[in-house]
Amino acid sequence: MAFWWPLFVLGFAYVICRFLFMLIPPNVPSIEVDASDVLDVGNQMHENTFIYIPPRGRTQQSDKKVQCYEPATMKYLGYFPALSPVEVKDRVAKARKAQKIWAKSSFKQRRQFLRILLKYIIEHQELICEVSSRDTGKTMVDASLGEIMTTCEKITWLLSEGERWLKPEYRSSGRAMLHKRSRVEFHPLGVIGAIVSWNYPFHNIFNPMLAAIFSGNSIVIKVSEHASWSGCFYFRIIQSALAAVGAPENLVDVINGFAETGEVLVSSVDKIIFVGSPGVGRMIMRNASETLVPVTLELGGKDAFIVCEDVDVNHVAQIAVRGVLQSSGQNCAGAERFYVHRDIYSSFVSQVAKIVKSVSAGPPLAGRYDMGAICVQEHSERLQNLVNDALDEGAEIIARGSCGQIGQQAVDQFFPPTVLGNVKHTMKLMQDEAFGPIMPIMKFSTDEEAVKLANDSKYGLGCAVFSGSQRRAKEIASQIHCGVAAINDFASNYMCQSLPFGGVKDSGFGRFAGVEGLRACCLVKSVVEDRWWPFIKTKIPKPIQYPVAESGFEFQQSLVEALYGLNIWDRLRALVNVLKMLSDQQTSPPNGKRRND
Repeated sequence: MAFWWPLFVLGFAYVICRFLFMLIPPNVPSIEVDASDVLDVGNQMHENTFIYIPPRGRTQQSDKKVQCYEPATMKYLGYFPALSPVEVKDRVAKARKAQKIWAKSSFKQRRQFLRILLKYIIEHQELICEVSSRDTGKTMVDASLGEIMTTCEKITWLLSEGERWLKPEYRSSGRAMLHKRSRVEFHPLGVIGAIVSWNYPFHNIFNPMLAAIFSGNSIVIKVSEHASWSGCFYFRIIQSALAAVGAPENLVDVINGFAETGEVLVSSVDKIIFVGSPGVGRMIMRNASETLVPVTLELGGKDAFIVCEDVDVNHVAQIAVRGVLQSSGQNCAGAERFYVHRDIYSSFVSQVAKIVKSVSAGPPLAGRYDMGAICVQEHSERLQNLVNDALDEGAEIIARGSCGQIGQQAVDQFFPPTVLGNVKHTMKLMQDEAFGPIMPIMKFSTDEEAVKLANDSKYGLGCAVFSGSQRRAKEIASQIHCGVAAINDFASNYMCQSLPFGGVKDSGFGRFAGVEGLRACCLVKSVVEDRWWPFIKTKIPKPIQYPVAESGFEFQQSLVEALYGLNIWDRLRALVNVLKMLSDQQTSPPNGKRRND
């Protein structure tokens, strides 16, 4: 007791000190970010009073300008010049110069950068969400869930664990190299390039930027032409935070443009992270192959949502509707295929229909709407074509939501949430990524059938499985070929930022987020050194020194068995042979070498 008592006192004192230390607020400076052009709506509307009508059937590429407008109202926001190939290469060159300085920065400096960002985000949530809402049409609640919370969680995880996973990691050296010390080092790659989608303009910029900067890289991010207005404002936040910690200029850059801009970026950086469609992802791969640039591809998905008969129907129905309508159906890991056990099919569909009928879509900043606008021009038309194709093949509309007060010019930007029944797996709606608020529901009879249906897809991003038996839900999820699985929940994985995120098949490959995503921004280097230098060094045994002795191969055979034999007695016998040959080699005359006759 006399021995343990002092240890107990010291341990208790340590806990108390840690607790008191937590009560001391960190010294985090505030930053000022110019938001006058996004806040002063009245002045902006005075200067830009017209409604923007995008040209149909073609891109803006030929205009060399990225035109920006609010998809929920079609009100004009302005434009940004599309960068030329020469300008892109110049931006990358400047980022490369800045990275050489930043690579020498301390983790203390990098953590301070994260804390400054976190403080600004928490204090300016409404501003960040409103900018995202205006540029993409999503509601403020959806912006908070998908933009603010995910980004804050990533920053918090990096602050807590980031340095730990970037420090050298020691590994076992094995039997043959027992006298060596082995480790893995994680060095910055250089300039990371990111080409990101429009659905989460804030988080899609911050997600790759945080990992790249914390691991000692610089980054150049090409934002989507559908979210350039918000992207350029979010860039100011990053610039102000970097300046506050004394980081070099041009460490982070955000560029605007179209396909040509992205192509040049791919060929100029040391790694590319792409979030977008499978078609564009394949183009990225082809371009990256020219310079052998490593690539991470997140290409969307068509997640299966499986509901067994032993669930709380009302509870799961609410989650299901949220899963498909999140950010107006813009969720990058959206639930798009619903498989419900036939014993509860009627009650589940009835509950879902009740919820969907209460959902209203409209301009998110003009009223209290549950769902906002569709961001991309002409996408509503594509969604309706998918629904029409399903109806022609025998599907039926079970329920539809409503649209509120929509301006005449913005009618095409809204699509009411739609629930379909009697669908077949061969329908385009069940095979092609919809990226919209459509909820097709199928019946299944057995768990095996549900797994078979879920795997019958060219996509493999995620799945969600619901059952009153957690063991059963885990068993079903384990058989689904995808990169992300949620048990009795939907999309909760992404809020666990220690986990990697990514898919298989047409959903892409590679991972961002988590340890794997952080280390994917690094040059992973294997290092081996002498454990007891300079007392014990590697020395080539006499039998296999040049010129190799006649017993050289026999020596190797015995050495292999001594190190790796399955039977301890065989290993000891082989070890004796090794020692005997070494002894014989030491006593043999200098001319006792291999004969060449």
